[in-house]
Amino acid sequence: MSNRILVVDDAAFMRMMIRDILTKNGYEVVGEAQDGAQAIEKFKEFKPDLVTMDITMPEMDGISALKEIKKLDGSAKVIMCSAMGQQAMVIDAIQAGAKDFIVKPFQADRVIEAIKKTLGS
Repeated sequence: MSNRILVVDDAAFMRMMIRDILTKNGYEVVGEAQDGAQAIEKFKEFKPDLVTMDITMPEMDGISALKEIKKLDGSAKVIMCSAMGQQAMVIDAIQAGAKDFIVKPFQADRVIEAIKKTLGS
């Protein structure tokens, strides 16, 4: 059974890029969200094996959403997506329970490496 992944990013083209990398590598993208609040709803709805979560989004940022998701499911696996120069936010995210992080612009092999490591596959 392929691993089910929820992709969260406020930019549609970023979601498309991640979806493309994931599907090419045999993962199933079960849903997409464009902000933190939507991410939490979709997490409840789809119960994905893993979430890729953008850090900076309008309405509710990725770290706030991560904290809420961890409250819903302490074993939730979340990988943060950050732009260059967001080291402090990445540290906050790891402390809040993120398993790993990937930096934009995405490199397919790094994305897959982080996902395999996080899923333990």
